[in-house]
Amino acid sequence: MEKNQVHKLIIIGSGPAGYTAAIYAARAALNPLVIEGKNPGGQLMGTSYVENWPGDKRVLGPELMVRMKEHAQSLGTTFMAHDIVKVNFSKRPFTLWTNRDKELKCHAVIIATGATSKRLCVPGEDDYWGKGVTTCAVCDGAFYKDKDVIIVGGGDTAMEDASFMTKYTNKITIIQVMEKLTASAAMQERVLNNKDIKILYNSTITAMYGDGKHVTQVTIKDTKTGKETKKSTDAVFVAIGLNPNTQIFKGHIALDKYGYVDVKNHTHTSVEGVFVAGDAADYRYRQAITSAGTGCMAALDAERYLSEQK
Repeated sequence: MEKNQVHKLIIIGSGPAGYTAAIYAARAALNPLVIEGKNPGGQLMGTSYVENWPGDKRVLGPELMVRMKEHAQSLGTTFMAHDIVKVNFSKRPFTLWTNRDKELKCHAVIIATGATSKRLCVPGEDDYWGKGVTTCAVCDGAFYKDKDVIIVGGGDTAMEDASFMTKYTNKITIIQVMEKLTASAAMQERVLNNKDIKILYNSTITAMYGDGKHVTQVTIKDTKTGKETKKSTDAVFVAIGLNPNTQIFKGHIALDKYGYVDVKNHTHTSVEGVFVAGDAADYRYRQAITSAGTGCMAALDAERYLSEQK
C-alpha cells in the first residue's frame, strides 16, 4: 500500500454486508480496501449451521464467511486486519485512523460495522455461545423441533422469538427479569394467549452448563426471593437487544437515539460520500441475507457517487 495513497473506497467491517459490498465494488474496478475490525466475519463467526442462506441448504457460519472473503479477494479486494478508531468526514478526501497508528485516506466510505448482541455475561455463556446459546431464533429455531427452549427477555424481540418458536416446539419458557413484559401490547397478547409459552417473571439466568458440545442446563434465580433452581434446556435464545458498533461515528454522521446510523435514500448517511450497510443501520431484520443485500446496494451507490465526482 503506497504512502499518501488516496483510496477510491474503504469499507469498514467484514461481515456479510462488508464482504458483499467488497465483491460488488471490486467488480466495478473500485479497488476496495476492507478494514476487517476486531471480529472478521461478523456475527456469523459465532454461529453453527446456517440453513436459510439461498443456495446452501446447510452451511457452517464461519465457512460461509470464509467463502465470501475469498470471493471478494479473488476480485482484487485488499484487506487490512486493523480496527478503525477515529474518522474525519468533514474534509475531503476522508481520513480514517486505525488502532495501529495507520492513517488512511479515501474518496468514499461504506460503514458495515454491524452490531454486537448484548449478553448476559454469566458463567458458561461464552463456553456455549454458538452451541445452543444464541441470539437468533429465526436463524437457529428449526434445529430445536420438539425441544425445550428458553427465551431471555421481555421486549418485542423476545416476543417475536417466542412466537416464532411455536412453529417448532410447545416447550417454550420466557425468562424476564422484570415483573411484567415490556413489549408492545400486540406482541404481548400473542404470547400471553399462547398456552405453549410459559413466562417466569422476576427471574434471571445466573449460569449455563453443558456437556462440552452443547448447552444442557441453566440456573434460574428469582430476583425477589433469591431462590435458585436448575432447568434443563436444549437452547437459550438471548433476546435482550443489540448495540450497533457505531460509537466512533458519533458527531461525524447522524445517528438515531439508539446509536443506529440514520439512513436516507436506502444507504446514504448524512454525509455525502459516506454510505452504510447491514446491522449498523438495521434494527429490524438483522439477517445475513438482508445485510448482504444492503452491502450490494451501498456498493452500487458508492460507485455512482464516485463516477459523478469525476
